[in-house]
Amino acid sequence: QVQVVESGGGSVQTGGSLTLSCAYWGFTDNRFCMAWFRQPLGPGQKREGVAAIDRAAAAGYVSVVKGRFTISQDNEKKLAYLQMNDLKPEDTAMYYCAALLWGGSWPGWDRNMDHWGKGTLVTISS
Repeated sequence: QVQVVESGGGSVQTGGSLTLSCAYWGFTDNRFCMAWFRQPLGPGQKREGVAAIDRAAAAGYVSVVKGRFTISQDNEKKLAYLQMNDLKPEDTAMYYCAALLWGGSWPGWDRNMDHWGKGTLVTISS
């Protein structure tokens, strides 16, 4: 059974950095993509994709984090990472790691992810 567990959330000041980790296990092969999503707190806030990486290590980002966030993956250690730099108050959110059972290039944010973690909270203070 596939499981995904995030860690590394916390509180930092504007301009600071934080690295999130995502431990995963239970995959039967390496045909999957990993992605990070986030959902700001408060009623009516929607979850949005942030960064994704496919089995060829090709990464994709949404425009608001491009140049500030870096997604990476270590398949030997079964860990995915989200390095976040130059953090802004608007980056405050619950961050989720998710896996998509897909062996090709990242297909885009319209796909429903297959496995989700429970999230880790990131708070940026001004």
